[in-house]
Amino acid sequence: MELNVRPLHDRILVKRLQEDETTAGGIIIPDTAKEKPQRGEIVATGNGRITDEGKTLPLEVKTGDKVLFSKYAGTELKLGGEEFLMMNEGDVLGIFN
Repeated sequence: MELNVRPLHDRILVKRLQEDETTAGGIIIPDTAKEKPQRGEIVATGNGRITDEGKTLPLEVKTGDKVLFSKYAGTELKLGGEEFLMMNEGDVLGIFN
């Protein structure tokens, strides 16, 4: 899917990854009890943070990285019928290897 959005500066666009429907013990989790996933894949990134001196610091994350982000991070957006999160790179807690 082609997105016509490019995040500015140190912002990234993330698509949430789906969580499992069942627990490890085989219990099915109903939709009303599910929490929103805190894992996602980066689909677009900005150029980097601009310092006070006017220099651009590149981002540590890149398109395609699978990341873990804070629970209430970002702004929810609906683009092309799909849901995304626009957040700052600082909201990313870690990158999955």
